[in-house]
Amino acid sequence: MNANELRDKTPDQLREELANLKKESFNLRFQAATGALENPARMRQVRRNTARVKTILNEKATSATE
Repeated sequence: MNANELRDKTPDQLREELANLKKESFNLRFQAATGALENPARMRQVRRNTARVKTILNEKATSATE
């Protein structure tokens, strides 16, 4: 997922994507705590994708108020 793909989405789609990423992050943290995590690099990817989605949402909110 890159920023250009996210910019094409509507704010509602971005909020849905953010919710999915948060669920995945929770599941990955749970797996890490129980020792069942298969791909530790995925935690970093999810964290960065979450930041990307939040950044694009903030950009859209800022541009909507101007």
